[in-house]
Amino acid sequence: MLRLTHLRKSFGGVVAVDDLSLEVGRGEVFGLLGPNGAGKSTSIAMAVGLLDPDSGTVELDGVGRPTNAAVRRHLGVAPQSLALYDDLTGEENLRFFGRLHGLRGTALRERVGKTLEMVGLSPRRAHRVKEYSGGMKRRLNLAVAMIHDPPMLLLDEPTAGVDPQSRNNILDLVRTLAAEGRTILYTTHYMEEASRLCTRVGIIDRGRLLALGTVAELVARHGGLSVVTIDRDAPDGRAEERIQTAEPVREIARVMGQGNVHAVRIDRPDLESVFLQLTGRSLRD
Repeated sequence: MLRLTHLRKSFGGVVAVDDLSLEVGRGEVFGLLGPNGAGKSTSIAMAVGLLDPDSGTVELDGVGRPTNAAVRRHLGVAPQSLALYDDLTGEENLRFFGRLHGLRGTALRERVGKTLEMVGLSPRRAHRVKEYSGGMKRRLNLAVAMIHDPPMLLLDEPTAGVDPQSRNNILDLVRTLAAEGRTILYTTHYMEEASRLCTRVGIIDRGRLLALGTVAELVARHGGLSVVTIDRDAPDGRAEERIQTAEPVREIARVMGQGNVHAVRIDRPDLESVFLQLTGRSLRD
């Protein structure tokens, strides 16, 4: 559905995206993960035609390049920075953006009503956006991306800073949209979201693609060993022992046979383990 080929983008002397190539399949929920400054938002900006790459190409399958306005109508974008008018109501925001996409009359009214219902904002449709909570604004931001019913959505950290109820609503909505056949490019800092939602995941850092595959494939390739934690008796109380192993069940059977074990725990590698293994543990600003 979306093809990025050898994309490169610099800002002054800083290379934000460096030879990025990937494809997002039709009907796929593709997770794009990376630390702050990894190049995720710049990649999305090029994917939707907001930024021109220094080199490389972006193509929407069967339609063309997003630098063409007609092609951009096949895309819906929920940017990380909220793109809403605070002095308009939720309904007025959707009507405005719907008209930008060519919707009019009955088609516009029906789409506004359906989209407000999907994001759980129908009861607050006549309230100004400046009266909305952070979670409500995030949901309206997503509604704006969906107003013209595009086949592909690009969602840049759509649950950043929201309350648990709004986050749950957004995740359920992404699942529903995917089940209906839409293609979704999803960026997030929440590893559990990517694990639950994404068909495949790409991890980027400093503008380069470091790994690509299903969550299971990435964990098998880059997750490292399981850690078995054993709580034993000791002369001065209890002692905790940590063992890294590729066979945690066998290791537990071995230590249980030694006696004096009060508790054991297995910590298996997951997507967060993969992310930290590939991008490091140093803080990013």
